[in-house]
Amino acid sequence: MPVIAEMVRNSGLSAEWKRIEILASCLLESRADREPPEALIQQLRDSQHQVEFLRREPSNWDQVAIQDLPELAKDILASVYATVVNPSVVLMFQDLQQSNGIHPTLAFLHRLLALNEQEYQTAQQLTDRQGLLVKRGLLLVEGEGPMLTLKPHPAALPTITGLPQQRLFIPGAVQITLDAGWDDLIIPSSQGKMLKEYLHWIHYADQVVNEWGGREPGGPIALFSGPSGTGKTFAASVIANELGWSLYRVDLGSLISKYIGETEKNLNALFDAVQGQKILLQFDEVDAIMGKRGEVKDARDRYANMEVSHLLSRIELHQGPCILTTNLRKHIDQAFQRRFHFVVTFPRPEVKERLALWQRLIPPQAPISDDVDLALVAEAVALSGGEIRNAANHAAIMAAAQQKPISLQHITVGVWRVLQKSEGQTRPNQLRQLAHYLPKEIISAELT
Repeated sequence: MPVIAEMVRNSGLSAEWKRIEILASCLLESRADREPPEALIQQLRDSQHQVEFLRREPSNWDQVAIQDLPELAKDILASVYATVVNPSVVLMFQDLQQSNGIHPTLAFLHRLLALNEQEYQTAQQLTDRQGLLVKRGLLLVEGEGPMLTLKPHPAALPTITGLPQQRLFIPGAVQITLDAGWDDLIIPSSQGKMLKEYLHWIHYADQVVNEWGGREPGGPIALFSGPSGTGKTFAASVIANELGWSLYRVDLGSLISKYIGETEKNLNALFDAVQGQKILLQFDEVDAIMGKRGEVKDARDRYANMEVSHLLSRIELHQGPCILTTNLRKHIDQAFQRRFHFVVTFPRPEVKERLALWQRLIPPQAPISDDVDLALVAEAVALSGGEIRNAANHAAIMAAAQQKPISLQHITVGVWRVLQKSEGQTRPNQLRQLAHYLPKEIISAELT
């Protein structure tokens, strides 16, 4: 017995996958109206004993950081993750479910694991979108009711199976990676204080709920409002970097569908994919769907309101931070704004902030001409942070192309190009004190 126990102890979770394979083989025999052969029944008995022994040992599920789970939860996880590590299970599940699907549904697990009525209800609770296995980021779920499909979560694969981590696919979202820290964020101090309070909600909400008996606050949900280029995405990146989490920008346009029911399905897939993960979600230009509601005239109007309600409901239920951004806060319905935990306004920078931005965004190792007066530049033209970044980059590239230090003329041309982009027809007097440094060839070529 000690030798067998040692072999079992060193087998990791392979006994779990083998047990699922044997259960599927038995179910195939039953599907063909045949009694499973005695040899197969004996394999199942031996496999059950191995699994029971392993589950009493700390070297099993506990070693893969999945602790304090009920036995049925482990059965469900074994059934789902066996499709990743055992090819035989994949083929049998595909045959048994008759839908070419390799991932088990709840209805299929009901038969595979021979669940009684109470166990099936427990399985439903464990795999609900707010259930234990989904909230911990161990499963992805699709669909509803008995046909709810259970899939391995890519982020949990290395821990459970030992396989390399798959790139996390978030439907309708792309990862944003910016090297951004607090010192790089040039905004008024009051806004900076609110961003740090937002971080406190993420760090200390569990203590308030679990130790102090507070109510679950959800989120937190923040609305960042302000013109383009004022630092909304940059601030979100600072928060994500401070947390050590990934930032994903959600494209609502790719999730909203003209087909009834598709929008809800897409939103569910998005939130299911990030459940339990260290991910900060950023929803851009939410004023497009959260505008002030007019009179409901037809079914499409009613459905549009339902889409927004479903989005807000999923955001509120999501146990993770979300940031919504808008350039047009006044267009957002007040009923929606009341559901945000924070509303942070990002104003266009004043002279002091503009000077700090110019000082930070001019490449630090670049040679600088003696005529450069960044205080003059900051005073002359009221650019946003994003516009200053573009102007500084343009100036640096032009200087590098000429193999010269960055001069006030280079910076003036960079500002001019930014103004042309944002305002179309541009006149030198818009440069104010910088107009003197705009090259005459540009004036003669572009304004005549």
